[in-house]
Amino acid sequence: MIQPLVCIVEDEPAQVELLSYNLAAEGYKTVVAETGHLALDLVEETNPDLIILDWMLPDISGIDVCRRLRSREESKSIPIIMLTARGEETDRVQGLETGADDYIVKPYSPKEMIARIRALLRRSRPSLQKETLNYSSIVMDLRSHTVKRNGKLIHLGPTEYRLLLTFMERPGRVLSRIQLLDLAWGLDVYVEDRTVDVHIRRLRKALMQPDCPDVIRTMRGAGYSLNVQGGRDGHISWRVKGNHIH
Repeated sequence: MIQPLVCIVEDEPAQVELLSYNLAAEGYKTVVAETGHLALDLVEETNPDLIILDWMLPDISGIDVCRRLRSREESKSIPIIMLTARGEETDRVQGLETGADDYIVKPYSPKEMIARIRALLRRSRPSLQKETLNYSSIVMDLRSHTVKRNGKLIHLGPTEYRLLLTFMERPGRVLSRIQLLDLAWGLDVYVEDRTVDVHIRRLRKALMQPDCPDVIRTMRGAGYSLNVQGGRDGHISWRVKGNHIH
């Protein structure tokens, strides 16, 4: 399973250390931005699964950052937790109305923060709680790490498996080569971005079957997406202990 990536937007070193330590202990990866402008660039580059956003930043306010993130197509659905020392009801309302999904007032309990993060990720990344992912006759069994299409077992290398999982968790979302490198290879691994093209070709070849559409679309100048044009092929569902959720 790919570890969720959390972007911490905070300029206080003690807060960054506290959050980074507790998130790492729970199995999350983190990236850090100390200013609002850096946060906007970092979110675009890394496509995190969740953002912890401080209200008071040295350049622009967290409210402005939240508003700009919600105006962008690629970040409008990323969960945001607003973190602030401002506890007044009017401030909480302003933060939520701007687009934040949750609001935590300093000082806070690290256990509560982790619980809030888990709750938001359960809604935004259902695969973290699911046993299988299904898309266009492709079934990924997350427990056995196997992939089938139309009931036929598909043999994938570890990198192709991680790429397919990245796509299956984000159907329809266009991902650049850099984002795919970060999500499927990891932030600490250096490989050429064109390496993505090689593994995409291998993944396409492995998934290819007669009368089955190519589910991976090349978006010229933008990247790749898991997307089948029209019809029921583009439907995605989740399975939990034998029950389907559509």
